[in-house]
Amino acid sequence: MAKETFAERLRSAAFSAGWGLVCRLPESVARALFKFGADIAWRREGDGVQVLEGNLVRVLRTTSDFTESDPEFGHELRALSRAVMRSYARYYLEAFRLQVIPDEQIQAGMHVNQENVDLTLQHLKAGRGVIYALPHMGDFEQAGRWVILAGAGSIVAPAERLNPESVFQKFLAFREGLGMEIVPTSGGPHPFGVMAQRLRAGKLVTIVADRDLSDTGVEVDFFGEKALLPAGPAALAVQTGAALMPVSCSFVGEDEWAAHVYDEIPVPAAGTRKEKIAAMTQALATVFEQAIREHPEDWHMLQKLFVNDLDPARLARSRTRKGNGDGNGVGDAATVAGA
Repeated sequence: MAKETFAERLRSAAFSAGWGLVCRLPESVARALFKFGADIAWRREGDGVQVLEGNLVRVLRTTSDFTESDPEFGHELRALSRAVMRSYARYYLEAFRLQVIPDEQIQAGMHVNQENVDLTLQHLKAGRGVIYALPHMGDFEQAGRWVILAGAGSIVAPAERLNPESVFQKFLAFREGLGMEIVPTSGGPHPFGVMAQRLRAGKLVTIVADRDLSDTGVEVDFFGEKALLPAGPAALAVQTGAALMPVSCSFVGEDEWAAHVYDEIPVPAAGTRKEKIAAMTQALATVFEQAIREHPEDWHMLQKLFVNDLDPARLARSRTRKGNGDGNGVGDAATVAGA
């Protein structure tokens, strides 16, 4: 591991101090501070908020009573982006505080469609792996802890390696303490292979999958436009026989949560491996659309995912690789997840 610079050590120290302070503050005070910070970021309209609003425009085109030329559309967009920023701040607040939230509170405050949770547990008990593929919605860290408490035993999740390394190690220890096995997307064994092994052993793998980190994602129809989603979840299901089940998370009130486990997306009976992965990823995108329309205020997408917003050079590389037979999402570790 490379030696950290002074600036990286400083960031790590500040992060650790902030994390500890958030856990020691009264919850009401911490919530107020994070909400205040979210509102400041929203008012400044920095790059992240601008990208967020660009993504939300696509959602509102399918849900709003107004057209984009109507001033009310702009007002609706700004109100929604503010709600998203507050929701995003709550996610980070709860991620920091999850280590001090009692398990009993997590269990009592969770709203789920229990029948598909029970089906998940049946698959795991029978030795069949399950893939939970999620969009960046709500508090999926809390949902992960909840499903462990519900009987999953443990979960396996890929994670992008953070910089500096000391911060990543803190997150790693935190998540492992909650019962999660974290598979770094770089700097270790190939994540696809590790997760395939875990799925064949009958484990639950969770993948945040509404943003492609590579240039080899699957092009899907998403809110009336083309977008790139990672192929990893579908590729893992095709290769291992695991059940691919979309999941969406959202917030309920000030201190409760919800998660919806959707029906399994089956592997198509016909077609090449590449065609099967593409069809399943499109089905996943369609489910994500439904979930986001129901809770757009909890979709924390501050990164570009629509083809029209992406770097043309990156898109050209993606299409060239697919034309050469590459691009099924298996060869590149980053395509496993959109985290």
